[in-house]
Amino acid sequence: MGVSSAHPTAATSSASSDSFPPQIKYIISNEACERFSFYGMRSILTLYIAKHLGQGSSKASEVVHLFVFGVYFMPLFGAWLSDRVLGRYKTILFISLFYCLGHGVLALADLVQTQENKLWLLYAGLALISFGGGGIKPCVSAFVGDQFHAGQGHLLQRAYGLFYWSINFGSFFSFLVIPRVAKDYGYGWAFGVPGIFMALATLLFWMGRKHYIHVPPAGPKGGSFWEMLWYALTHSAGRRQGSGFWSACENRYSFEQVHAAKAATKVAGVFALIPFFWALWDQNSTTWVLQGDKMTPYIFSEGTLHFPIVGPILRFIIGDRIGAEQMQSMNALLVMLMVPIFTYVLFPVTEKSGLRVTTLRRMGAGLFMTAISFLMVSVIDQRVAGGEKLSVLWQTVPYIVLTAGEVLVSNTGLEFAFREAPATMRSTMMSFWLLTTALGNLAIAKVFGLNVKERLADGTEVLHVSGPAFFNLCAAMLCVVAIGFVFVALRYQYRDASKNASGSPAH
Repeated sequence: MGVSSAHPTAATSSASSDSFPPQIKYIISNEACERFSFYGMRSILTLYIAKHLGQGSSKASEVVHLFVFGVYFMPLFGAWLSDRVLGRYKTILFISLFYCLGHGVLALADLVQTQENKLWLLYAGLALISFGGGGIKPCVSAFVGDQFHAGQGHLLQRAYGLFYWSINFGSFFSFLVIPRVAKDYGYGWAFGVPGIFMALATLLFWMGRKHYIHVPPAGPKGGSFWEMLWYALTHSAGRRQGSGFWSACENRYSFEQVHAAKAATKVAGVFALIPFFWALWDQNSTTWVLQGDKMTPYIFSEGTLHFPIVGPILRFIIGDRIGAEQMQSMNALLVMLMVPIFTYVLFPVTEKSGLRVTTLRRMGAGLFMTAISFLMVSVIDQRVAGGEKLSVLWQTVPYIVLTAGEVLVSNTGLEFAFREAPATMRSTMMSFWLLTTALGNLAIAKVFGLNVKERLADGTEVLHVSGPAFFNLCAAMLCVVAIGFVFVALRYQYRDASKNASGSPAH
């Protein structure tokens, strides 16, 4: 399936059908720097709130997950602004300026004296980053697809694999560097450096302005998904008995508009179960970090630090140890290794063996693997609670399983959203995909908000659903969801009846 553009340019016609368009390098480098800024800031956020601001672990987890909810809710606005008003390029460029401002506010928060003012600046900075980071999210991922012409549809899986790889390339180094900056230079610099990288990301994106393929916005004319949804809901009484949900729109909107809305609804139905995945996955920056903070940091031996070339690089980037915050880099490192292995080795081998690796099958397998990773974390938590001095490197094992699940769900979800979305609603469908992360984080944030200590009659205090019991509950919940997802996937009909979403002939 190719990508349509209302105004093809020379870049479209000259691009080889077997090579990426040259302008892709500006988008990929922008994404790497933007992800460095976001994950670098996020890597230190939980312990900054819990310890430096003295808010405690439950409050810190609640704030971080509410922040992530904001980041992934704002794509609804960004998609509307992009699809209906400004187009993707202008939306990305203008909203990125608010993103840069948010990092600046966080850096200033560490300079004020009172705790109350620090908190207010923290919330203001996080709000600006939510608006900026969330506003550009659906646009950047859809903008990647816009750069491919009709004869390059077979490159989309590789393109989104590279796009996802760049995300983790940026986040990998941010997880290693920013906690070290916070330790050695303070939180002002630790929040300021990500701001510098976000400014660089904006500059890199702007540099490619003369090379991009632009899909113009639909404009103020009627036919947006939300307008049609509202019309269908408010005119339900006028539907013919036995007709579908969208039948009320058939006399008001064109066949193409109604067909696009129906396709979007099908995709949204698949996405309805994905928030449960993100409710677990995003805990690698909260509950997993808090668990790692109770474990023993890994200390590099003197021999390692004096090893030629490698030693000085490790000392410069990481310092002499790997702690709870820096363990988050394990996820990004594993993604960079797994994406090419899955894309170029595992999937082709399984296809040749006769097993169809459709997008929804990949996502279903990823849900089960994520649940298994939480069972592993539960075992570690039991041992830590029993008094064992475990190295933080023990978290590597669940990180491997969690990351495999992420590659199967998240990377594949981006591809599925773009392939299945009508051309006029691609940013909207990307925002639907990102909304699953918002809803998952909102749900888990409310859990932490309610997860408060209760004083019993004998004077003891208990924390409900904490520790291993909490991790086991999360794993059980996702297993149930994964089973439900299998049934949804079995009933789903792909838009292209002759091919499944992985590009293989349908049986």
